[in-house]
Amino acid sequence: MHIHILGICGTFMGGLAALAREAGHRVTGCDAGVYPPMSDQLRALGIELIEGFGADQMALQPDMFVIGNVVSRARLPDGTPKFPLMEAILDAGAPYTSGPQWLAEHVLQGRHVLAVAGTHGKTTTTAMLAWILECAGLQPGFLVGGVPLNFGVSARLGGLAGRGAAGGAAQVKEEPATRAGDTEQSPLPPRAQPDRPLFVIEADEYDTAFFDKRSKFVHYRPRTAILNNLEFDHADIFDNLAAIERQFHHLVRTVPASGRIVVNGLEESLTRVLHQGCWSAVRSFGAADSDFTAQGEPDAFDVLHRGQTVARVQWSLGGVHNQLNALAAIAAAEHVGVAPDVAAQALGRFENVKRRMEVRASIAWQGATLPGEHAAPVTIYDDFAHHPTAIHTTVNGLRRQVGTARILAVFEPRSNTMKLGAMKSQLPWSLEEADLAFCHAGGLDWDAREALASMGARAQVADSVDALVALVAAQARPGDHILCMSNGGFGGVHQKLAQALQKK
Repeated sequence: MHIHILGICGTFMGGLAALAREAGHRVTGCDAGVYPPMSDQLRALGIELIEGFGADQMALQPDMFVIGNVVSRARLPDGTPKFPLMEAILDAGAPYTSGPQWLAEHVLQGRHVLAVAGTHGKTTTTAMLAWILECAGLQPGFLVGGVPLNFGVSARLGGLAGRGAAGGAAQVKEEPATRAGDTEQSPLPPRAQPDRPLFVIEADEYDTAFFDKRSKFVHYRPRTAILNNLEFDHADIFDNLAAIERQFHHLVRTVPASGRIVVNGLEESLTRVLHQGCWSAVRSFGAADSDFTAQGEPDAFDVLHRGQTVARVQWSLGGVHNQLNALAAIAAAEHVGVAPDVAAQALGRFENVKRRMEVRASIAWQGATLPGEHAAPVTIYDDFAHHPTAIHTTVNGLRRQVGTARILAVFEPRSNTMKLGAMKSQLPWSLEEADLAFCHAGGLDWDAREALASMGARAQVADSVDALVALVAAQARPGDHILCMSNGGFGGVHQKLAQALQKK
């Protein structure tokens, strides 16, 4: 089959392209404003990328057009279509489908799907779970909304059978359905091998396509589902938190009775979701009375199952959010027969995902120093955080790592929700542990300076990336940690900062 993907450089669609290519299909695609790491990965796979959405691409005559949710029926100010290729597809009556639907029909059928949903931590937790299953010898397929460093690719089909290192294939023990909060004492299940291939997928609640307004994750029909957390987000398509909770319950409805729902016990929103009805086994994590809890610091902690220590995680990651992500991954892996101690050992070798606290540069200090001041290097980090809660947890994680060293938080409110200003009042809270904050306000319809006014001189705002770099470089000192946060390319701010600091 030849498929042509519209919006191919998005993290989900790019992963789908990689899977289709691995399965032997011919894959081409188009997009606009592409940036790494996805564009690099696609070119390395030999997938032809076309800039823009011109109607002339109809000449490719693919068997199926796969439509990303970046595509719409919108028109430009002069009345011409923003996506002329889509209009041509509709006019011609050519076959088209959504990315999640194509994935469900051509990849997920016949597999044990482990889906990771939540407002925050989906990418990292999906990567953790895939790595745990890989280390257990289960050869999972996966689709991650980023590039896990342990694998080097965002997606793969995985093994053709869910066979473990010990060989053999036995059906995973079915669990009785339980209500949320059920505290029945039962032993950990014995090591087992799943009876079908495993596939781990990042399960996004954003809508599927302009012609299918359901959340992406309702297409995946998981047997194991992680509900990691749930806050208001995606203000461009959801009116309120209740609307998102309803979509999460649609996901819950698709999990079979023999499946497992792994839920964050700290989240009242997820309690409300399960109270709408639950027909599967539930395992909770995080809260004091949860099935899986942690004892210790985020970088070295014991894993407890109903009060009994079953594993210990020692790894390079920090932050309470990553500790919770680990508990979720351990509980999900246990459902397919991976013992918590095996999972914990795998996490000890987990290398995280590109653009998750990724060190982009360590710049030797060239400028003047104060008397007695050591000319320590300046470290520049890249992180995908863009929601205020994600910004807060990311800064907190770095603070735990660097102690009293200065943190300079450099960010842009780029997501659709942040562009609308729906959460601008939370920004001062999200940045409270940063010593200085620098906001790129270009393209915003709300006043970032006003939103950050309560931070006083600790916050500065610029209307261009170059102006932002100049502000940061002027304030930087030896030993600073510069944390850049955006869900986009951020105008190459990391490289520009490194160049500016090398000139000081």
